[in-house]
Amino acid sequence: MKPIRDWFHQTFSNPQVLILTCVLLIAVAAIVFVADMVAPVIAAIVIAFLLDGLVRWLEQRRVGHLVAVNLVFLGFILAALSFLLGLMPVLFRQTGQFAAQLPRMTQQIQGHLLALPEQYPGLITEEQVRGFMAEIGSSVIDAATLLPSFAGASIVGLLTAIVYLILVLLLVFFMIKDKEKITAWVVSFLPRDRDLTSTVWREVNLQIYNYVRGKFWEILIVGVVTYAVFAALEVDFSILLAVITGLSVLIPYVGAAAVTVPVAVVALVQYGMSWEFAYVLIAYGAIQALDGNVLAPVLFSEVVDLHPVAIIVAILVFGGLWGLWGVFFAIPLATVVQAVLRAWPRPST
Repeated sequence: MKPIRDWFHQTFSNPQVLILTCVLLIAVAAIVFVADMVAPVIAAIVIAFLLDGLVRWLEQRRVGHLVAVNLVFLGFILAALSFLLGLMPVLFRQTGQFAAQLPRMTQQIQGHLLALPEQYPGLITEEQVRGFMAEIGSSVIDAATLLPSFAGASIVGLLTAIVYLILVLLLVFFMIKDKEKITAWVVSFLPRDRDLTSTVWREVNLQIYNYVRGKFWEILIVGVVTYAVFAALEVDFSILLAVITGLSVLIPYVGAAAVTVPVAVVALVQYGMSWEFAYVLIAYGAIQALDGNVLAPVLFSEVVDLHPVAIIVAILVFGGLWGLWGVFFAIPLATVVQAVLRAWPRPST
């Protein structure tokens, strides 16, 4: 116990370490206990991170701060309206069509599966196929039973989303307009002697800003490329599949694997066991491979220097602590941990 006691005394006798520890404990408590209640604030912070770079870019070209804020915010509103009025109706329509065709898709997949024992008698048995088909059928039935409750809650969810959208827009505007004031107000609660905390914050701020900006472009590029490829191959629900493929990059490794299932199901139902089905899977695999090996390294060449094992552990840990938000922000939170470990004082020998 003496080595541990000595380490504890040596480490936390440093006021810089004590301040940083208190800040981290408050942040963790906020993540665990109040994250769901302040979800609009979190969303606004993410959007403000993206827009702040544009504001600074305009200011560097001698545009006034207030004018730059209004121009960027107006551009964001127009882009959001274009998305809501242009893309969202198509997404809702394709989602409804996909749900309506789900029973027929299930029957066609069962037909393809029943043919497998005849094609590969030594590898697949009819009992295995029927057991798998029973699991698929129960999953479809469970999903169908949830549809009425989902439809009943959709009106309430829509109204809630509208309220949240208005709140997020207001928060974004004031966060980019009064960034310096808000930052100064938060900092005023910290002790003046906070060099270690400031060092960690500067690194975290830069890492998270670059990560959020890079993820935005990665989602956009992957989604557009996927839609172009699937549209060229005449794949059904190409816009829906492109959107979920683009969003899958938010969850490293796991997202790409999960989206493979709906892509394969749609292609199998549309083309059957044919070369066209193989072309769709090859194209999807090529998009994911190019994203992981070319696009992501280019966008994040100076950001998120984390080993894949660390990323997977971060997804598991922060997902367990914070649910879906923790999975989405696993990498930024992992960069916070990395910045703290880098700045943490080493024990003297």
